[in-house]
Amino acid sequence: MANRQGKGTVWPSEKRQFQDVLTGVTVTQLTDYCAHSFHIYFTNNSFYGNGKLLFASERENVANLYSMDLHSGEMTQLTDLTRGRHARIQDTFLHPGGEEAFFVYERSILALNLLTMEERSLYTVPEGYNFGSMSCTADGRKLCFGINEDMSGRFPTDMGNGYLGFEQYFAARPHCAIMALSLSDGTVTKLHEERVWIGHINTSPTQANLLTFCHEGPWDLIDHRIWVLDIETGRVWKVRDNREKEYVGHEYWLADGIHIGYHGFTGSLTNHDGKIIGAVRYDNSEVHDYSFPFQNMHVHSNDMQFVVGDGQQTSAYHGTQYQDTLQVWRNTGDGFEGPRILCKHRGSFHSQKLHVHPRLSPDGQQVLFTSDMSGYGNLYMVDVPDFETLPVRPKEQEVQV
Repeated sequence: MANRQGKGTVWPSEKRQFQDVLTGVTVTQLTDYCAHSFHIYFTNNSFYGNGKLLFASERENVANLYSMDLHSGEMTQLTDLTRGRHARIQDTFLHPGGEEAFFVYERSILALNLLTMEERSLYTVPEGYNFGSMSCTADGRKLCFGINEDMSGRFPTDMGNGYLGFEQYFAARPHCAIMALSLSDGTVTKLHEERVWIGHINTSPTQANLLTFCHEGPWDLIDHRIWVLDIETGRVWKVRDNREKEYVGHEYWLADGIHIGYHGFTGSLTNHDGKIIGAVRYDNSEVHDYSFPFQNMHVHSNDMQFVVGDGQQTSAYHGTQYQDTLQVWRNTGDGFEGPRILCKHRGSFHSQKLHVHPRLSPDGQQVLFTSDMSGYGNLYMVDVPDFETLPVRPKEQEVQV
């Protein structure tokens, strides 16, 4: 039992370890509660301080933010939100300094002091609009976020659970804007606006003037996916332009803040002729593409030397079924070697909070992921062993091809 209820509650460690059935690597289950727990979106760093992890949990029947001491496993409840009120906990973003976190609650952006647990309201979305994603500039001075036209009166939407209304919202060409809020004086500036669905606003972790955003929607129907915005000049440009019949997305910044990682495929949504992982310099001066024979839902890397992906689909590759596994690739200089299987994740992807969303730790030594293999979403961490020790295929999953 917890020591007391509400904000500041300290929960004892729920950590346990087990050996993965496919590879034998040790997997650490970080949470174990009869409610969903999940880490924040994979493009947002959740590691901070001296071995702390920011995450969300719905224990006691309401979603709140928690901090975990990764050494002891103890968890501290940071917020005391009300069930039934709208909270965008999964989109929480850590300030680069690690002292605050920002999240959407009802119609406002709140700043949470991670030491005192005090909250302050920063901005309320105008009537007729909803919040998009948000992130903080590398210098810690501005919070950049999207506001998207509310069209719930025209058709039902539930993007977090089955992407209800996804195609309709894209086709409706909503008015969307990217805003910047000064964290020193509260001044709000409109950086960019379009009549197209704007999503995935990600600031560079090293370049305070750069952010990426995407034209959201079905990958085969959008005009172009990845865009870069210079916050200082307002200039906007495409990344990876003039590439026909190629679909990339789930873009994220590499740790250098200069290159943008992604995955995708060629062909069509129904016929994936080729699969891609790669990175591009923000100014298009470098493109590093690598083909591989398996489709992932998401990939993450700190650089282009080592990549992790959360394969969901079945692929006949070397007689192996890679479904429901985390896979890793290593750059040999001539291309990517792999995939090799890290472990079984058994995630259902049933809703956004139950997406596996693997994320490498800042030092690249561990992979954090979410899985509902136990029936409830929980957080898991696996140490990355030597690449050569991981199997190319598990014998117990060999299939006839």
